[in-house]
Amino acid sequence: MRTQGAIATPGFQNQVLSIHNAARAEVGLPGLLWNATLASQAADYAAELASSGHFEHAAFDDRFGNGENLWRGTRGRFPVSFMLGTFVEEKRYFRKGQFPDVSTTGNWMDVGHYTQIIWPATTEVGCAMASNASDDYLVCRYAPTGNVNGIVVG
Repeated sequence: MRTQGAIATPGFQNQVLSIHNAARAEVGLPGLLWNATLASQAADYAAELASSGHFEHAAFDDRFGNGENLWRGTRGRFPVSFMLGTFVEEKRYFRKGQFPDVSTTGNWMDVGHYTQIIWPATTEVGCAMASNASDDYLVCRYAPTGNVNGIVVG
């Protein structure tokens, strides 16, 4: 299986920050900063996913305790704005509350990508992409991590 290298262009970085920070601004939170170390770790994991064809979160310890959002879709069919937009669109099910009781559906996983983006303590993000013959993989890493039980979000 052939793997295409991860994206690390300034345009990609700016787009990631713009989408994340627009979502955070809507709920009155300061913007995130780009973290090159997180982006490098995300690139390594995106390449691992693309190479293996698996789609699962890295173990918490393997991501150094950082938060993680993942996306996978048909190679070359979706722009980064769409990929990240799927995370942000989860806000339609979000309700302010104490995590994990933050979803109108009763299942926090229906809003988990979005809550990580708007997590109040999160200050940094780094994302990367990799592709194989059939799929694109987007990995975003966040520090400090979000989606911690007992914390109010929103």
